[in-house]
Amino acid sequence: MKAFVFHGPGQSSWEDVPDPGIEDAGDAVVRVDTTTICGTDLHILKGDVPKVAPGTVLGHEAVGEVVKVGSGVRTVRPGDRVLVSCISACGRCRFCREGSYGQCLGGGGWILGHLINGTQAEYVRVPFADLSLHPLPGEVDSQDAVLLADIFPTAYEVGVLNGQVRPGDTVVVVGAGPIGLAAIATARLFSPGRIIAVDLAPTRLEAAKELGADAVAHAAEDPDRLVADLTEGLGADVVMEAVGVPETFEMCTRMVRPGGHVANIGVHGRPATLHLEDLWIKNLTITTGLVDTYSTPTLLRMLTAGRLPASSLVTHTFELDGMEEAYDVFSRGADTGALKVVLGGKHHDEVTLRTP
Repeated sequence: MKAFVFHGPGQSSWEDVPDPGIEDAGDAVVRVDTTTICGTDLHILKGDVPKVAPGTVLGHEAVGEVVKVGSGVRTVRPGDRVLVSCISACGRCRFCREGSYGQCLGGGGWILGHLINGTQAEYVRVPFADLSLHPLPGEVDSQDAVLLADIFPTAYEVGVLNGQVRPGDTVVVVGAGPIGLAAIATARLFSPGRIIAVDLAPTRLEAAKELGADAVAHAAEDPDRLVADLTEGLGADVVMEAVGVPETFEMCTRMVRPGGHVANIGVHGRPATLHLEDLWIKNLTITTGLVDTYSTPTLLRMLTAGRLPASSLVTHTFELDGMEEAYDVFSRGADTGALKVVLGGKHHDEVTLRTP
């Protein structure tokens, strides 16, 4: 089959790789009909995620059709159309029993496109299929559903819920890429008083307004002052970091009010300074997190009911074999206007399934 393979920082290609097979009784093999590229994939290509070994197929988001299951799989069967979650869960370890699937100790967590081959391919092996695949209603479009594999649960859990957004709050989202925009969309579910988006790209700030931001600020034009002016000098109740660089994290800690919340969503590859000389007295709560995807069934129900603006985040579509062009377009989002790129279509229809 064809797949997008990481060969080291700055090196990747769309190439032939062996078809996946069933390696454990809990596995499923899924034919990938729709996949997408995540900002985390760009961090991998920059070398920010050193655990990704050269030769790994990237990607952790997909919608597809189950073509083979292991003997222990009970909840899906061949022919089922499913959402592939970015997080795999063994369901038995301490963290899985608490719903903290991202911290799975039993071989799960974020493994697709990280520790094992991922979804930017014609076929993918999905471990722990019973908990890691979600059957999809027929009325849900694949292009919309794939955004529930990662960005919507990440924004909702790590940003909105960790940040404890409440009615009437002033919420600032720093970074109006796909995750930041999903955070704006899901923060609105809690009726905040105002949402302020901060970014460098005018196109992304415009998208933020379309998704419900009440005010926007260019990151180079003193957004701290705008937040101070809109809150009478108090600061925001909740600030979400959705970029993943030291400067934006430190900006978030300047914008938050005493007793407020800073919810870090971004993937960081460099250290950030925590200015405790200023922050120790402010009673702040600072949270970090890898998504657990416990909210995926809830978000899927909201999507089915038309309550999530998923399709508005998709700006570019490609065939699967356009992966390299899609990466180029997505990586230059400030120039191309790309928010979320979705790939799907051509693949070979037969897979040589290997079994133990």
